Amino acid sequence: MSLSLSILLTIALAPLVGSILAGLFGKVIGRAGAHTATILGVAIACGLSFYVLYQLVWGGAQNFNQDVYTWFEIGRFHASVGFMVDRLTAMMMVVVTFVSLLVHLYTIGYMADDPGYQRFFSYISLFTFSMLMLVMSNNFMQLFFGWEAVGLVSYLLIGFWYKRPTAIFANLKAFLVNRVGDFGFLLGISAILYFLGTLDYQTAFNHAPELVGKTLQITQNHAWDAATVIGVLLFIGAMGKSAQVPLHVWLPDSMEGPTPISALIHAATMVTAGIFMVARMSPLFELTDAALSFILVIGSTTALFTGLIGIVQNDIKRVIAYSTLSQLGYMTVALGVSAYNGAVFHLMTHAFFKALLFLGAGSVIIGMHHEQDMRYMGGLRKYMPVTWITMWIGSLALAGTPFFAGFYSKDAIIEAVGESHRWGAGYAYFCVLAGVFVTSLYSFRLLYMTFHGKERFTVAHGHGHAHAAHAKHDQPHDEDHADTHKEDAHHTPGVLEHAPHESPWVVTVPLVLLAIPSIAIGFLTVGPMLFGDWFGKAIHVNEANNVLGELAHEFHGALAMGLHGFTAAPFWLAFAGFAVATYVYLFNPSVADKAKSALKPVYEVLNHKYWIDELYFAVFAKGGVKLGEGLSKVGDAAIIDGAIVNGSASLVQRIAGGARRLQSGFLFHYAFAMILGLILLLGGYWLIGQ
Repeated sequence: MSLSLSILLTIALAPLVGSILAGLFGKVIGRAGAHTATILGVAIACGLSFYVLYQLVWGGAQNFNQDVYTWFEIGRFHASVGFMVDRLTAMMMVVVTFVSLLVHLYTIGYMADDPGYQRFFSYISLFTFSMLMLVMSNNFMQLFFGWEAVGLVSYLLIGFWYKRPTAIFANLKAFLVNRVGDFGFLLGISAILYFLGTLDYQTAFNHAPELVGKTLQITQNHAWDAATVIGVLLFIGAMGKSAQVPLHVWLPDSMEGPTPISALIHAATMVTAGIFMVARMSPLFELTDAALSFILVIGSTTALFTGLIGIVQNDIKRVIAYSTLSQLGYMTVALGVSAYNGAVFHLMTHAFFKALLFLGAGSVIIGMHHEQDMRYMGGLRKYMPVTWITMWIGSLALAGTPFFAGFYSKDAIIEAVGESHRWGAGYAYFCVLAGVFVTSLYSFRLLYMTFHGKERFTVAHGHGHAHAAHAKHDQPHDEDHADTHKEDAHHTPGVLEHAPHESPWVVTVPLVLLAIPSIAIGFLTVGPMLFGDWFGKAIHVNEANNVLGELAHEFHGALAMGLHGFTAAPFWLAFAGFAVATYVYLFNPSVADKAKSALKPVYEVLNHKYWIDELYFAVFAKGGVKLGEGLSKVGDAAIIDGAIVNGSASLVQRIAGGARRLQSGFLFHYAFAMILGLILLLGGYWLIGQ
């Protein structure tokens, strides 16, 4: 049995149709028409994606790999639009469309009062289409189209509130940083075309062994291994999209977009593209240990050091944003030790609980009337019980609590790194273990500051009790509070017009639907997806690199793995993070201020995010301006304007001035010139004759 091309086309194009209807005809069909068209399109794509996954896993369907039409053909090179659908693709299709569908539903409640309602639905549906084209592609050219399309739509969505300067700065920052990664990605694709002569996945994978022994002359007197160059260049693309150090700086600022798009970017679409791409290209990456070690070191650095920044953040969305950076680092580490199954498995589980946390944060923002600073929250569990419970579930999954989804995927990555002997594995093992404590600390800090303890807000009007506000340690300093970004910033911090309230059902239902897989999906799928042959030939691992194969000998089922988790080091590190957060942020909050004072240098480093943004601004932004000004003075003013433009004009003017003097208009001048010319001509002739 084979999959139907018409079904795959419908999956890809249904969200695009909804996007066009909402975007171009939004004023005609109205708000209800816009969200109906886009939700229907994504729902059709989601339902058919589940059908495709079912057919591939239980229905006996064969993998699909077929071109739809030829995009271009130049000599022996050609590129097509086509689909390659196997279990890896089908799993991604289900994750993307399911999370996107819930985000669409959630958006009805979250964006209810926004004047750009139809435009927002058009953008997020277009985002879904772009991601589907990326994951379903069967060639590098279509992959690059989807790659750039998600980048473009993310630019539109991050800057959705385009009248806000911080939003415009954030979307420009995301666009520019991703251009750096995309340039490397494009060079990597070009190198594949140069060495293998094809843009088709399957053909490239079949001929990948031909790269062994081939070199590329990049620098003088040194030949670079072709497979390593291709692997590093492709991964530079992934560093941009999946926000790995040092190209991670755009992702926290993406919080300037509305919360639904934060969930969509961070959970199921743009940032997962790089992880998916490396897993899909496993036949190429398995040829180069050097590139995999590079991936391993970058991923482990991201996992630990971006997570540390999350500890000092006070904006509820930014804590979760730095959590995303850290978890993407874990996925990248898995790729670096050839545990591709582990990377995409964590990608899947993370998509559910990270979408849950972001949408839960959005629910808190709604309930708190657009307050985002956790220092002005506290005690919200009695006002928002559904949001409270579901965010606890998401946080327990994120912290890697045994039997929750995140436990099965994250602990497997840690064990895989411990099993690996690749260069950089020792450093990576330290980072991912330390990252467990850090993750637990900022996760429970968020829960306690938001939902527990005393209420640190004042209800100025309405039916709630007035809770006067702020203990000394809760008062933010001006310089700290300057970094807090609110989705409705024009109000007095901590002063609410009405008491907090639970969000409407269109917000809470998606939370509940995401909480279920955040608990159960890991337990149900860990065996076949992580330690079995579930992905088949979609992922290729050399036998010598098969760390998950080694771990499979010790796997005795999801129940046994969960029970064993209580005795393993990651659990106790997570428990230590929980204990510290509980003591500091629930029972003795004054300790946090004392720790900030005692560890002020460390706090300053983390609060300024290692000064990477400042470094980029000084070197690239200001440096680029200074270079431009210098080139303007030397090159433009002196050479182009001075020598070429003004100089040539002056030369022409002088020649014309001289010629103008010869054109006097007097007949005797012309007669004299003719006689003089004749004398010179005769004289020359006479000299030649002599």
